Amino acid sequence: MHAFALSRFLFWFVVFFLVALFLRPWVEDLIFAHYAEPRAIEARGELAADERTTIAIFERANPSVVYITTSARVLDLLTRNVLEVPRGTGSGFVWDRAGHVVTNYHVVADIEAAYVRLSNQRTYAARLVGVSPEHDIAVLRIATSIAGPPPLSLGSSHDLRVGQKVFAIGNPFGLDYTLTAGVISALDRSIPSDDGRTIDHLIQTDAAINPGNSGGPLIDSAGRLIGMNTAIFSPSGSFAGIGFAVPVDTINRVVPRLIAQGHYLRPTLGVVTNRALSERVSALLGTAGVVVLKVDPGSPAAAAGLRSALISREGELVAADLIVVAAGRRVRSLDDLLDVLDNYAPGNRIELEVIRGGERFSLSVILGEGLPQTGVGLPRELPHA
Repeated sequence: MHAFALSRFLFWFVVFFLVALFLRPWVEDLIFAHYAEPRAIEARGELAADERTTIAIFERANPSVVYITTSARVLDLLTRNVLEVPRGTGSGFVWDRAGHVVTNYHVVADIEAAYVRLSNQRTYAARLVGVSPEHDIAVLRIATSIAGPPPLSLGSSHDLRVGQKVFAIGNPFGLDYTLTAGVISALDRSIPSDDGRTIDHLIQTDAAINPGNSGGPLIDSAGRLIGMNTAIFSPSGSFAGIGFAVPVDTINRVVPRLIAQGHYLRPTLGVVTNRALSERVSALLGTAGVVVLKVDPGSPAAAAGLRSALISREGELVAADLIVVAAGRRVRSLDDLLDVLDNYAPGNRIELEVIRGGERFSLSVILGEGLPQTGVGLPRELPHA
């Protein structure tokens, strides 16, 4: 009898256990539904000092950054109507209270219209002011009021150091007002542009730069503009840790001339040279430099005393001036000479060191104005849609 009772107890115990196990999820749901409440928030405390700095930099610079969209006009072959179609997007920044906006030349090259959207989401049709393809710089203007967005604080780039913290703001892939951070990875880089030109003195950074960032500002830890994001090095087309920016010293030299004149005038000596011939003569003489083939009459070079090369009836070079130093900088090629001249304005005086007939001497030259640099196929007035 005792054994039967024990077996009966065990049977019902197992039954209740299995029922409880089966009903457990529903019971838990009832309990959680009755007692579920938001968890208490743990106080965060103060933000770290570097976080506060980054936030302050972004909030200060963000109103001065713009989102640029461009469009082109195409002919509909069926209807013969001219349609405006999107061309691309980019970034830019406010230069002054007059409504001038700075961006990359390649952002606005070969387009029909450009539109600038401010951080307050207002969009303006833009007018082209000027371009400098060799620096990948373009200036637009929008019709804002005097109380429009403030210009960015201006820094300098000649005293930058590798390892400095930098911040990039732009619109990668159309995601407006994106902030990325990094450091200056290298200085004085040169890269080829899409049209074959070489862009010199670029800042290299590992701050993430992607398509759409072009034209956006590169900012230092003091919140000052130190460069303009212009290109990336990437086999895939997306960011791979290597980005480049036009230094602010170049921007601050070129942009005022674009605003004042509508184009950039590179200073000139008024001489004709040949890259291949200079390389051959330099190899023969054992001294690298730039051969002066011809001196333009009335040019700064003529006034300074440079001479045209003497060429025999057989076409052989008999004698020529060889420029080896310009403004204190060693000149080994035509690119070196052009790079030196680009740091000066027409009317500035520089010293040249020249080799003539085996003798080395110095000349003082007052630089003249070169030919305007303009973008091919880029209209002066961007039509309003």
